[in-house]
Amino acid sequence: MEEAGQARQESVGLIEQRSRRHNKRSEGKTKLTSRTVAFNKPYGVLPCFTDEQGRPTLTDYVKIPEVYAAGRLDRDSEGLMVLTSDGVLAHHITDPQHKLPKVYLAQVERIPNEDALDQLRLGVLLNGKRTRPAKVQLLSEAPSLPDRPVPIRFRKSVPTAWVQITLREGLNRQVRRMTAAVGHPTVRLIRISMGPILLGDLQSGQWREVTAQEMKELGMIQ
Repeated sequence: MEEAGQARQESVGLIEQRSRRHNKRSEGKTKLTSRTVAFNKPYGVLPCFTDEQGRPTLTDYVKIPEVYAAGRLDRDSEGLMVLTSDGVLAHHITDPQHKLPKVYLAQVERIPNEDALDQLRLGVLLNGKRTRPAKVQLLSEAPSLPDRPVPIRFRKSVPTAWVQITLREGLNRQVRRMTAAVGHPTVRLIRISMGPILLGDLQSGQWREVTAQEMKELGMIQ
């Protein structure tokens, strides 16, 4: 929870302050004068730029001034993060009213049956509130992914399966909490897309500029 709070403190509020200096507006649309990048966050990296305990952060990989994380991805998770100096874009990505789809690959303990998958699709109760409906697909085979630097602690007697989950909200550690709630704890989690922005073949620890086409599909430029 401390990590999530630290990431939230650094995100939208600070982006909006810097956005006024870096962005030009035209009829509510964002011109490409800000910096927005897609980053493949490695396992074990905090989703923020500073840490008093000296743990790995985004600063170790992204040397671009004035950008901050639009949304969270906890330390134990991997994959796509969007880093931006554009406060309007950050709000668009993180505001649940926009319902921007975010797609995850989750490796879970045991093989979920249709009942468990349907529970995830319809929504599960987290802290007394039901999550929004989600798209959930049990993958027939494991995706082709590089090994994680820190090995996953498998229980030899417990099989695992891969599930693709698409969410349109962003609760703290939502995928992990949802799969645990239906009896299938997540052992590895990777985000592969945020709206039109795809992780693609971006290697762990690398970043790229978000393209004009991706910004257009987000509705941020004309």
